[in-house]
Amino acid sequence: MSRVGKKPIPIPSGVTVQISPDVVEVKGPKGTLRQPLPPGVIFEMTDGRLEARPVSDDRGLGKFHGLARSLVANAVTGVTEGFKKELDIVGIGYRAEVAGQRLTMSLGYSHPVLFDIPKGVAVTVDKQTHLVVSGADRQAVGQVAADIRGFRKPDPYKQKGIRYTGEVLRKKVGKTGA
Repeated sequence: MSRVGKKPIPIPSGVTVQISPDVVEVKGPKGTLRQPLPPGVIFEMTDGRLEARPVSDDRGLGKFHGLARSLVANAVTGVTEGFKKELDIVGIGYRAEVAGQRLTMSLGYSHPVLFDIPKGVAVTVDKQTHLVVSGADRQAVGQVAADIRGFRKPDPYKQKGIRYTGEVLRKKVGKTGA
């Protein structure tokens, strides 16, 4: 059995969980998330805690056991607290702004970069160079942040581009001029 899968998931007040054989639905103050379950793992509710257990003692189910527990725990955290990723835009003239559900960025290209923000994810811009991506679904928040970062990855020579806040970049040495 998985060590991660053995840990029970505490259910905070204000969160309701509906368990069916192939999906767990979690409702909370920040929204509703439906988490499909991998085969061979079932969930049970016991005195305010959610516990995952494999259907059989097959060693191959251990990886799915821990995976299912982590996914449902992320859903519970998402509907109560939410998740966020912060990005910094570094470069002269690089900036971003949000209008409705569209993010417009000037990243040194000949044209502005447009990005449609998906439902369930919110993007806010502070000081034109600091982005905060937030939402209840951890996977969606991480994917949107990665997509935004992919428009202009940090340059290893000049350190310009979009990076996660706190990300440490290794600077390469340029040409040695004569």
